[in-house]
Amino acid sequence: MIQLFRVFIPASVVGLLVSEIILAYCCYALAFFFVGQDDFVIYYMFDGGFERTAVVVATLVLGIYFNDLYSELRVISRLRLVQQICLVLGLAFLGQALIGYLSKDLILGHWHMMFGSLIVLVLLPLWRIAFDHAVMRVFHKDRILFVGASTLVQEVMKEVQGKPQFGIVSMGYLSDEPEQDIPAVVGSRLGGIADLARVCDEDRPNRIVVGLSERRGQLPVNELLKLKLDGMRVEDVSSLYEVVRWRVSLAALRPAVLLFDNRMVPDSASLMIHRICSLLIAVVGTALTAPVMALVWLAVRLTSPGPAIYRQPRVGLKGQVFNVLKFRSMYIDAEARTGAVWAQKDDPRVTPVGHWLRKLRLDELPQFFNVLKGEMAIVGPRPERPEFVKILSEQIPFYGERHSVLPGITGWAQINHKYGDTMEDTITKLEYDLYYLKHLSLSLDMYIAFHTAKVMLMRKGSQ
Repeated sequence: MIQLFRVFIPASVVGLLVSEIILAYCCYALAFFFVGQDDFVIYYMFDGGFERTAVVVATLVLGIYFNDLYSELRVISRLRLVQQICLVLGLAFLGQALIGYLSKDLILGHWHMMFGSLIVLVLLPLWRIAFDHAVMRVFHKDRILFVGASTLVQEVMKEVQGKPQFGIVSMGYLSDEPEQDIPAVVGSRLGGIADLARVCDEDRPNRIVVGLSERRGQLPVNELLKLKLDGMRVEDVSSLYEVVRWRVSLAALRPAVLLFDNRMVPDSASLMIHRICSLLIAVVGTALTAPVMALVWLAVRLTSPGPAIYRQPRVGLKGQVFNVLKFRSMYIDAEARTGAVWAQKDDPRVTPVGHWLRKLRLDELPQFFNVLKGEMAIVGPRPERPEFVKILSEQIPFYGERHSVLPGITGWAQINHKYGDTMEDTITKLEYDLYYLKHLSLSLDMYIAFHTAKVMLMRKGSQ
């Protein structure tokens, strides 16, 4: 695993990304030999060829990313893969057309672009298929020995099942009593906990992950310590859960962790940078979207009675209540009969214009003013209504921890989890929020903001 932007990314994904950048660049460089009229060295070293090709390759990588081809490395359908690469190339041609309006010095020649893209269309899918069938199978496998087979262990292994990019393989587990209904992906029971040293000596795992349901009187402290001093990597299953699922396990979280782990509370310097960046983005965002906000305001006013701006109480930093600003997407007095309820799919309270505002996330634009007032940040846990916070705080442990930072317009939970109105969805989103609190940084905020653009363009998660 490689940690980039405070996110744990499988090394195989990084390897694929780098290899595809090199491959795409070579494809367009090769095309120059068929269509180029200048000397190759002169064109690429002195005539801007390197920069022009880099622009095309960057557009291709963005297109691949937007099509989720770095999230799913397994080639399920070759035809679908070719179709997705065709779409990516179409975006690259569109990007060249748009860039051409800004500067002719940043685009490739027509025939150079055509021949290079044709080579990419042939070689990139072939490389993806080869990577899936050959490279992924011989890639370094992280052989794990589990001490115990708790529910958390089972969740982790189910998550990596069918995702070879993680490179995680279970050797099996140790338990004094055979566990019931253990998924095959966890492996078989290799013996009791007392057999730890023997199994490690015989099978040589890459690391040991402790996943006991009950540790009192069962955790082999001395044996684990000796193995760790001998160079064996030993960790808790909650750490592996965080790496694989990009969220903190609420089931494994204990008050002592929040009390003694300083990473669970962002430091003052990170919070200051977080606040300054939010203000700068809000100023620029307000200026750029002012014409759009004016049009949306007019559309809401003309299509349904009532004010265009809707103010709704939400819980913010340290539990303080503030009014979040949104363009009204529901009919006036929509909750007069139902009271406070979560939004639903195909919600009948939403106006026709409001439906599209939510799809395009335009109803959130007035929250730039909440950021300017210091009530919100650009990135952070989404603020919830006081009625729901009271109920959720009573039913979900550590729910109040999400109020230790400013709430955000977008957040880690929003880009990683679908909109949900169940208690299970709320718990999952809280786990993502706790991960964000633990890893809060400018780099993670940039990653979330960048990914939010993808979510908005692909219209995922809105309701």
